[in-house]
Amino acid sequence: MTTLPLTGKLAVVTGASRGIGAATAEALGKAGAHVVLTARTTGGLEEVEDKIHNAGGSATIAPLDLTDGESIGRLAAAVSERWGALDYLVLNAATLGSLAAVQAIDPKEFAKLLTLNVGAQQALIAAFDPLLRTSSDARVIVITSSVGTTVRPYWGAYGASKAALEVLVNAYGEEVKNISAIRTHIVDPGATRTAMRARAFPGEDPATLKGPETVAEAILALVQEDAPTGHRIRVG
Repeated sequence: MTTLPLTGKLAVVTGASRGIGAATAEALGKAGAHVVLTARTTGGLEEVEDKIHNAGGSATIAPLDLTDGESIGRLAAAVSERWGALDYLVLNAATLGSLAAVQAIDPKEFAKLLTLNVGAQQALIAAFDPLLRTSSDARVIVITSSVGTTVRPYWGAYGASKAALEVLVNAYGEEVKNISAIRTHIVDPGATRTAMRARAFPGEDPATLKGPETVAEAILALVQEDAPTGHRIRVG
């Protein structure tokens, strides 16, 4: 029997109920990893779990709200108790917020956006850091956007959150690279057929965009490469 490339590996994927998160979870599962699927939508997670199982893989669903720090801690504790180590942490969950001029950004909405897009990501890294350190080849994969590095009018709120996330994760990678086997990678998916993209560009023909499975395959290849910490890729 042929051994799959990620046999024995454990992955946690956030925002795994649809889009890039779901496709990435399916790709990792098909490659042999056991995937812990997290998102707020139980129904969507169950659909992805079924797809992984039907493809011969294994997965566990963990519905939770990432803005609830206690939920993140409980998830990390449960993963630690059952598996003891984590190989791949895929930070995909994010919210777009409203596209608005900087002076028109709603403070409450901006605070919520930063809580999920930045604060929750730091909480995930903090909670899973001990498990990542236990792995012999751990990867933290962050899904970003071009607006985190290239200024675009009316995208200030979302772009600021992605810029902050990249700095945060790259700093973490530098902090742990000489004392662990953890490596951090940034993935810019580019224009991809997702619900967030449709919300941002309602007049765009989705048939002209690549599917999320293309991004998922790039992530699957990345975790198998000997790429240095801080390595960044753009898909398509």
